[in-house]
Formats: sequence, C-alpha cells, structure tokens
Amino acid sequence: MIILGIDTSCDDTCISVLEVKNKKFNFISNIISSQVKLHAKYGGVYPFLAKREHQKNLPVVLKKALKQTKLALNKSQGVDYIAVTVGPGLEPCLWQGINFAKDLAEKLKKSLISINHIEAHILANFVGEKSQIPSAKSQLFPAICLVVSGGHTQLILMRGIGKYKLIGETRDDAAGECFDKVARILGLGYPGGPIVAKMATKLKIKNEKLKINLPRPMIYQKNYDFSFSGLKTAVLYKVKSEKPRLRQGYGGQGKAKSEKYKRAMCAEVQQAIIDVLIHKTLRAAKDFRVKSIILGGGVAANDELRKQFRENIKRELPNTRYLIPDTKYCTDNAAMVAVTAHFHQKKATKKIEEIKADANLKI
Repeated sequence: MIILGIDTSCDDTCISVLEVKNKKFNFISNIISSQVKLHAKYGGVYPFLAKREHQKNLPVVLKKALKQTKLALNKSQGVDYIAVTVGPGLEPCLWQGINFAKDLAEKLKKSLISINHIEAHILANFVGEKSQIPSAKSQLFPAICLVVSGGHTQLILMRGIGKYKLIGETRDDAAGECFDKVARILGLGYPGGPIVAKMATKLKIKNEKLKINLPRPMIYQKNYDFSFSGLKTAVLYKVKSEKPRLRQGYGGQGKAKSEKYKRAMCAEVQQAIIDVLIHKTLRAAKDFRVKSIILGGGVAANDELRKQFRENIKRELPNTRYLIPDTKYCTDNAAMVAVTAHFHQKKATKKIEEIKADANLKI
C-alpha cells in the first residue's frame, strides 16, 4: 500500500510518499520546503504570505517527491490513498493543502483521508528505521503524550491509536511561542527555539552578577495546564531594567556584557520551560499510571529537553517507556501525516467536498 501525505498547516510545504509493506513503514520520499527565511524578517509567520508560498511550492514539491519515488501518478497505479492535514493550523495555509489534495484525488479517482495535525505529531514516533507499527496488544498504552510546538502545548492521555483525551493545555502562549517572543525581546531573530537553545549552550562562565531567576508558571498547581505568557513578560521587564547597566563599559566591554547577559537569559528561559514541561508531564504519568511517555512537536527537537526528560523518567519512573521522534520528524512534515493515515484508512472518502479546514481542530 502507498500513501501520499500532504501538510501545509503552517509555513512548511510538505509532501511524503509512504510504502507500507511487511508491517513496516518505508518512506520512499519526504520533501519539506521551508519558508523560514521568508518570514524571519517579520519575526513570525504571516498566514496569507505563507498561503501564497504554499500555492507556488506544492506542484514543485510534488514533482520532487515523485521523482524520488519514480512513481507515475495515474488512475490505475501509483498511490492508494491521499492524506492531508485539515487542522489545527493556520486556516489559509490549511486550505491550500486541502484544495491541492482534492484536485489530485479527483484526477486520480483516489480516496482522501483527513488528518489531525496533533495526532500526527504523536504518531511521528512510529516514523524511522527503528520504529515498528504498534499492534492492538501493544504494551505502550495507556500513555501520556506531550505535544509541544510553536502553536500548541498539550498533555493528552492516550489509551490507543485514535483513543485520546485532552487533559491539559496552555491557557495563553505555547512553549514554542514563548521561545519566539523571548528571542524577539533579546533581538536574536526567528525562529526563537533553535536560537535560544544555541545561545544557552554558549553559557560557560557562571557569573553571579549575571545570575537570572525566572518564574516557573503554574508548575505546582493541581492541574495539567500550562501558561508561558507570564514568563515572557518577566523576561521583558528584566531586560528593560538591565539595559542601563549593560550599556556601561568602555570600548567593547558593554557589548561583551550584553552578550553574556543574553546567554544567561536564554539558559534560564530554556530551563524554566523545561522544568514546567517535565514536572507536569511526569505528574500526569504518575496520576494515570501510564506505561509510556510520548513526546512530539517542534520543541521536542530541543536537545536539552530530550536529555532532561530521559534523565528524569529514568530516575522517577524507571519502568515507564520514553518515546520521542527523530529530531527531523519533530517539526512539521508529511511523513507523520502519511503514517497517521495508515491507522485511519476507514476514514477514507471519495466525497471530497466534505473535507474542510478547521483551524481550531481538537484531538
């Protein structure tokens, strides 16, 4: 069986071709066309600009994907299903992918499978050379899933493929959004997550004058919700209060102080976010007595987050399995869309007019 996956939920144009054979996933193509450089000068994604780029990129990306697979798309052979992300995401962007998928499905007389982007981030854990397709009797479930990205920070109780219960989410900014806003405050550029992480690793000298303490919002509240807006505001106030001191110095001294301060701030912001994510996730795992902790989403590519999750699970929940996707499958991609479609073949439909974008789609 061959599935063509399409994702245009945000600013990446993604198409993947998946072959399912002998109970294994074999990706014969996985193309991602990024718009990061285009949106970087604005400090964030502009939906209608991203929509225009998707419209331009989709035929090009499809051509590249087919060239890699050596597939000839026609009615009698090629793909068996076409899968497309319908939400959540930026609505103008979602519609570009959906309309493109509909056109393909109509021309090829193939069925369409609509995909939830959050579920796809969870099932990205089954993409890769070492991954295996989980069976109905899998020892993975129940599991606690943390989906953490630029637009989402959610805790989900998973009792099996397609069996989800949202138990906690952010009340304001998502973790990835907080990284972006902090990077903007510090004048570091976009996207913020990778830049903040890189700056944090450069902090080598523990200078007491630069020691920074930030809040860990909602960390001890008796719920599974998150809030990162206050953390961003705390950074803003601290940076404003420190500016006069950072300007002091002679020659390049002021600039050097400023760079050290930025590194210290990035390290503390990153640690504050990690502390909250780990504490809430592990508490949920203990409360629900789960067999696995599963991570997904762009922020899950953060090396420090991955490492500290592994260490804390090993120490506090040694009998709990820890699943996290390969870093290249954490950010948006169509491989996870195609994998998700494999588990939802019963949802396949030729009534393409029924498939619509839902920017606020829940799991």
